[in-house]
Amino acid sequence: SHRGGVCPPDADADATCGRRAAVAAIVAGVGAVRMAVAPPANAIEYGLDYKKELARRRRKIPEEEFTEGPEGLKLYDIVAGTGAEAKVGERVAVHYDVKFRNVTFITSRQGMGVTGGTPVGFNVGTKDGESGSTLPGIDLGVRGMRVGGVRRLIVPPNLAYGERGVGEIPPNATLNIDVELLSIKTSPLGYRTKLVEG
Repeated sequence: SHRGGVCPPDADADATCGRRAAVAAIVAGVGAVRMAVAPPANAIEYGLDYKKELARRRRKIPEEEFTEGPEGLKLYDIVAGTGAEAKVGERVAVHYDVKFRNVTFITSRQGMGVTGGTPVGFNVGTKDGESGSTLPGIDLGVRGMRVGGVRRLIVPPNLAYGERGVGEIPPNATLNIDVELLSIKTSPLGYRTKLVEG
């Protein structure tokens, strides 16, 4: 018997014991290489303690701390961005999480692993239903944000899905939406441009 994965001294002829020892050495070597090469996951995206960042994003914010926006929209900056400011006519890329009664129903962050999910791009100021548009609440909520910022929105039904609802979100639902402004599209020369997609 070879207890604990250790081969007895007279086991040179035992092929099974030799294979086990070789596999154990390879696995140990691969593990050592990964430990030496891979940086901590939280250092890649946040530079902060990941658990603290997650807790800050999930924190319940009293409604009185929100700023009144247009058409009944309410805004709260979780993280103030430091990059360029989003304005009407610009093409932006965002990550978002749509919540109804504190349950996330729609998100652009699925598959966060290596790919980071799929950001959503839209033209700020484009009317609902036109090519390049998004929910009116997200469109109005992203205006004035700076790249790198995270904003929580309380979106009334008239700026969300209205009377039609969508999926498990009922008609006339008020939504909580977290929006992270990732980038504003610029031309190779550095001038902001509007993308035409068709």
